[in-house]
Amino acid sequence: MNLESMKGQESRNKILLVGGELGKDHAFRAALGYRFEVFSAETAGDAVACILEYVVDVVLLDVILPDADGIQLLHKLKRIHPALEVIVVTGVREVQTAVRAIKAGAFEYVTRPFGVQDLHDLIHRALKKHCVGPKGMTLRNKRRGSQPFEEMVGQDERMQEVFQYIVTIARTDGAVLIQGESGTGKELVARAIHSRSSRWDKPFSVVNCAAVPQTLMERELFGHNRGAFTGATQTLPGKMERADKGTVFLDDIDSLDIHLQAKLLRFIQEKEFERLGSTRVTRVDVRFVAACNRSLRRMISQGTFREDLYFRLNVFPIRLPPLRKRRKDIPLLAKHFLNRYRETHGAGPRRFTKGACQLLTEYDWPGNVRELENLILRICTLTRKQTIQRSDIPMDTQVSTPTRDCSLKEAVRAFERRYIGKVLVSVNGSRKEAAKRLGIHRNTLLSKIGNLGL
Repeated sequence: MNLESMKGQESRNKILLVGGELGKDHAFRAALGYRFEVFSAETAGDAVACILEYVVDVVLLDVILPDADGIQLLHKLKRIHPALEVIVVTGVREVQTAVRAIKAGAFEYVTRPFGVQDLHDLIHRALKKHCVGPKGMTLRNKRRGSQPFEEMVGQDERMQEVFQYIVTIARTDGAVLIQGESGTGKELVARAIHSRSSRWDKPFSVVNCAAVPQTLMERELFGHNRGAFTGATQTLPGKMERADKGTVFLDDIDSLDIHLQAKLLRFIQEKEFERLGSTRVTRVDVRFVAACNRSLRRMISQGTFREDLYFRLNVFPIRLPPLRKRRKDIPLLAKHFLNRYRETHGAGPRRFTKGACQLLTEYDWPGNVRELENLILRICTLTRKQTIQRSDIPMDTQVSTPTRDCSLKEAVRAFERRYIGKVLVSVNGSRKEAAKRLGIHRNTLLSKIGNLGL
């Protein structure tokens, strides 16, 4: 793959030819080379590496590749850069393949033989779709900067560092530990790591350690044989086995029982396990990405989390900032969700006023990006106007936001509402435990919950 020569050549649009037949056609490459910078990648893996590292404007993709299905690769390329235009090339026209290509996001589907001039015109149409001319490097860079990274949006410096870190560590197989508050996008980060790794076409398995009862977790992870326990009428593989060659995402790893932590540690070390009711050792190859919203260091000191498991998982640590620490991303995220739900509903508001954006930016978002997304969905569903005013933001958000001109009483109420709400979330809604942590009587807490509308 000719990638090094891409550095420093910024004058013309870059065309990537993916597939051995396209790259080996020297006459074809020479004809395109009069107008474009032309590069080639023989395999799907080389193509993905190229797209991740460099600004490519148009891809010519052969449907037959040595290491992957061309349409499958098309899905992958569009996930990495949704605005990238891909022209699918094949030697045999098949209606079914053409339909798959267009549904996957291909700009066009062409069959050999084709005229070079016709292909030039097709490439220029693809470039024109996003207003990128022959000297459009500034526009291309602007386009890439405004695109979501995978499904994440963020121009804040902290998030940009996270995005770059994901690109770097995705190439390895080391375990990743993602830490951050609830709603900050930990699963999206895990999916981005998987999507940009060499395992991208293999399973991505999610294990929610908090949602599965601890008595069932071992079966969930490692499976069981028929007759292993009462009611086990058939042999079922666990999520580890089903995710072989792929990625396992252990969400809320801080909720995992201490005894299961020992079994998980052994599996991470040895890459082998035994199903319940079996003495046969099963070996699988998976990459681990874990996430938590509590301090594992504190849990280790309390004896509720194994230190050796922590070090096994914390090879590549990622800490996601809460939304209140990246306020300049709030209007960007709000617009992103607004556009998404407008496409889903086919109608709805188009924009926010300056006052509405200011209100959203000033709010502390205890539920982070998930709370913002839910709010925008509510607005899109209930608002029929084209422009969202400050008054269109639901009242609970406005009350919770201590604006500059609010009274002391209002500011205290807003603080109490946020703080008590966070404590209730941390104890899974237990009024008794929340009252104990707050240092007040349970009846006092119940009264405040009613008065504050929690």
